[in-house]
Amino acid sequence: MSNTASAPLAFAYFTSISPRGQIQELVLKALFLLFVIIPIVEMWLLITVGQQIGALLTIGLVLLTAFIGVALLRYQGAMTLVKARMKMSSGELPAREMADGLFFAVGGALLLTPGFVTDVVGFACLTPGIRTLIIGFLSRHVLRSSMHFQFNRFQHRNTRKMKQEDVLEGDFKRHND
Repeated sequence: MSNTASAPLAFAYFTSISPRGQIQELVLKALFLLFVIIPIVEMWLLITVGQQIGALLTIGLVLLTAFIGVALLRYQGAMTLVKARMKMSSGELPAREMADGLFFAVGGALLLTPGFVTDVVGFACLTPGIRTLIIGFLSRHVLRSSMHFQFNRFQHRNTRKMKQEDVLEGDFKRHND
């Protein structure tokens, strides 16, 4: 079989109508955007800015955004770590701080990547107000659809009849520490 004949079969596998196929198609599109489109846009923008203000100033601007981003990341990361420790010491789960930490990691990586588009997205990940909006959006839309997909998958997998040996009887006692 030639390569041209196997390519449509592979694409058909990843773009099936099932929810899993839809998620795989979304991941493929995101990877294409991440590794092909964004670098092309970054190169075009760097060349355009370099033609306007000069190559050395463009390089200096890229380095300046990286240094500012690292300083901002260190400050906000330390503050978030203190908040997380306070929550954990009071017995609470630091869920918000964990989400912030994930955004700090993504934002820091984007700020260290040369380019202006990645810098804008990186600074958005490190800016508290914008980060709060993004986390709220993701928690309302993406996580809800993911939980719905997981529930449907679980429900579909466990549709068999329950048997007597599936039931365990027993007692339990809760100990409050």
